[in-house]
Amino acid sequence: MHLSMWTYPWDIQDQGIDGALGDLRDRAGLNTISLATSYHAGRFLQPRSPGQKAYFPEDGTVYFKPSAALWAGKEITPLEAQNLAERGDMLRALVDARAKGGMKVSCWTVCLHNTRLGMLHPDHVTRNAFGNPNYYNLCPSSPAARDYVVTLVKDVTTAYKPDMLELESPNFMGFAHEFHHEKDGVGMNAEDDFLLSLCFCDHCMARAGKAGVPMEAAKATVGRFIADMCEREVPEIQFPDFPMAGIDAFKPWPELHAFLAWRTEPVTSLVKEIKDNADPATRIVLIDLKDGWLGGVDLEAVGKVCDGAILCCYFMPPAETAALMRAGRAALGPDKYLGAGYRVFYPEVTSADDIAARAKAAADAGADGINFYNYGLIPAKRLDWVRQAVNGLTKASSDV
Repeated sequence: MHLSMWTYPWDIQDQGIDGALGDLRDRAGLNTISLATSYHAGRFLQPRSPGQKAYFPEDGTVYFKPSAALWAGKEITPLEAQNLAERGDMLRALVDARAKGGMKVSCWTVCLHNTRLGMLHPDHVTRNAFGNPNYYNLCPSSPAARDYVVTLVKDVTTAYKPDMLELESPNFMGFAHEFHHEKDGVGMNAEDDFLLSLCFCDHCMARAGKAGVPMEAAKATVGRFIADMCEREVPEIQFPDFPMAGIDAFKPWPELHAFLAWRTEPVTSLVKEIKDNADPATRIVLIDLKDGWLGGVDLEAVGKVCDGAILCCYFMPPAETAALMRAGRAALGPDKYLGAGYRVFYPEVTSADDIAARAKAAADAGADGINFYNYGLIPAKRLDWVRQAVNGLTKASSDV
């Protein structure tokens, strides 16, 4: 079984290669390390670090050495993190350690969530129905943004040959919780957030228009919904079966429904292009959520063009986890990789028994692997919680 933990390069640097491998393989019982290869900004409490308890990573940088030849002439190009020059190439170190009997290596790769690049290239970000830019989200319909992500994955898989590469955010992103110091005095509900996330940039307008989607009408409809939301005294639910009904919640508005049906196309085709250009030795999988359609993900279609998916189950008890894994397996089919992602955060999980029950539920429902989050963000003692979860999976396998 594929058993991994999402990890930042600075965590490996703080603990050292031997220390990190000892923690993850020997103490936690894992066989793979999922290292952040490209990442966004943040502020992280780092309990594992001996001296760096609060860390602010650079925004929108990569944690590997890009190939100058591959990027020559590209409109959007990556920026190598200063961390690499100052503290070393941890991806290379882990790949070298793998050759000497170390853990398998997966590249956790943030794709279109990149505020630094969005600010530099505003013509290639998503835009709401009023034309306002979402600088944190490069648009999957933009040819330049697509070329950036495809080349990024080609570069890292060709140069480093990881066992797996995990695609985070190759899709449309939500409106809330993607930037910083966000202000919302209206009190948006989930449907309001979704409507504000719908992209009507020039690239989407042209791409969908060529597919026969009535984009001007769809844009006008969404604009009216957003304007109405802004005028209400308090928020109201307009679509009572949202998000359970998926895009059918919007069937009474045919132009909007047609747009939402099309919206998966740029995401699916981008994932296919990524896979087609990646080194064939590396498995390409998507990181996604339960309601991936909100971001334009059609899991069944994506499963046909890449090697599988990791579905995040962060807040789900065992029964909900099992249901999501069964749905994921039905969408992907029997031969594609299906993983479950869990945070070992308190009070999201409260004990070793808690995380063990959730992991077992995923495995029993057909998951091929488990990813735990996150090595540097949790106290060392919670690695023992992960070990108990892994032991439960190992015991269940041996009992079959």
